[in-house]
Amino acid sequence: MTGGAEALAGALRAGDRRALARAITLVESSRADHRAEAAAVLDAVLGDTGQAIRVGISGTPGAGKSTIIEALGTFLTGQGHRVAVLAVDPSSTRSGGSILGDKTRMEALARDPNAFIRPSPTAGQLGGVARRTREASLLCEAAGFDVILIETVGVGQSETAVAEMVDCFILLMAPGGGDELQGIKRGILELADLIVVNKADGDLRPAAERALADHRSVLQLLRPKYEGWTVPVLAASAIEGRGVEEMWAEVERLHSLLADTGRLERLRADQAVAWMWREVRERLVEDLHGDDAVQVVLGEVERELRGRRLSVLSGAQRLLDALRRPPSGPAGG
Repeated sequence: MTGGAEALAGALRAGDRRALARAITLVESSRADHRAEAAAVLDAVLGDTGQAIRVGISGTPGAGKSTIIEALGTFLTGQGHRVAVLAVDPSSTRSGGSILGDKTRMEALARDPNAFIRPSPTAGQLGGVARRTREASLLCEAAGFDVILIETVGVGQSETAVAEMVDCFILLMAPGGGDELQGIKRGILELADLIVVNKADGDLRPAAERALADHRSVLQLLRPKYEGWTVPVLAASAIEGRGVEEMWAEVERLHSLLADTGRLERLRADQAVAWMWREVRERLVEDLHGDDAVQVVLGEVERELRGRRLSVLSGAQRLLDALRRPPSGPAGG
């Protein structure tokens, strides 16, 4: 490990917030030297991770994710926890720009000395989970944060990725009743460990009660995710502060169930393997785009595909063959 990586790892363990921000910037970087340093830092602090409770929070548009996260985060810091929020912002797939407005949306939590909020651009990643969110969460754990909250952009394909990096996946819903359920894919409901109907206040309270009944009815048709765990469906009002304590109690109950039965350790081990393969696939795609031999045949393959003179399978094989072809050296005698 380089001296710089060693010093950064030491500062991270000491709880230096600037070191944490620097380390997350390294893991998010696509530069080869930054990637190597980030890997060294992660290897060095891996033994300091694993003690935090990892929670993913997603939900339908307008469900109030940021409001509920701020309410939950403030409640937790009041209970003596140190909370890290990794809030993933949508990035423009054309410009790569990111809104990065989470600290504005969570002003009270952003000022809390026991909280750390890190907005991360998705950089075009599927559905709204930044590619390095998992690594960022490990760095936060090494820095002493014992609760990691990961917010995603919304309900979509990214929820599988979230489920592969957390202990408890919370699906946040707005009052809407049966019509809303039709827009929720069964697969997303099957990922949920806890469903929370937010905005259960004022004129929306009757609609929230109907939504609770609807969600509970649907869950009866789904196979339980874990033996001994029935997915709770709770009502909450982030504005009034109701339901947040009950929400956290369910997260702790699930975490204890998984830990006491040995499933938490197995879950996290399986997640690490899944993310290793995800990383391998993404690195292979990067290698394809950056390989000179591939670039030589890429234009021709794309032209033949567009002209319907080549099948997709054959085109992919030609690119892989070009990547695997050993570099040509000087002629032997």
